[in-house]
Amino acid sequence: MAQDQDLEAFCAFFNKLDKTCTRSLDQFYTDDVVFIDPLHRIEGISALEQYFFILYENVTACRFQFHERVRDGDKAFVTWTMTLVHPRLARGQEVAVEGCSQLTFASDGSGRVARHRDYFDVGAMLYEHLPLIGAVVRRIKRRLG
Repeated sequence: MAQDQDLEAFCAFFNKLDKTCTRSLDQFYTDDVVFIDPLHRIEGISALEQYFFILYENVTACRFQFHERVRDGDKAFVTWTMTLVHPRLARGQEVAVEGCSQLTFASDGSGRVARHRDYFDVGAMLYEHLPLIGAVVRRIKRRLG
């Protein structure tokens, strides 16, 4: 099966995303993009640029390993593992989180994404690695698992 050029370009850009290139988001997202993750709902390219700038402001490193990619028409689904280094998480050590993104490409043929929804375990990314709260969350997960 042939690779989808728009989806591959999106993944390649996302893997290079940091606070220095947030102004390039309009090449990959529509002006009226809706971005949703477990913690936020962002509407519009300007709001998304600001969100990513703030999100990446203190990140030391962030990379994605993309796994499965499926596209059918304007809809796409991508699974990934994000490796993140942030000074306030896990004492500045790498944190790896698995997740997936559901993408809807604009129907105008531009190859840009109009809707992006991320699914991932917020506890595994954030709560488990915070002082005080982390130990409580890990203990609860062990009891439930």
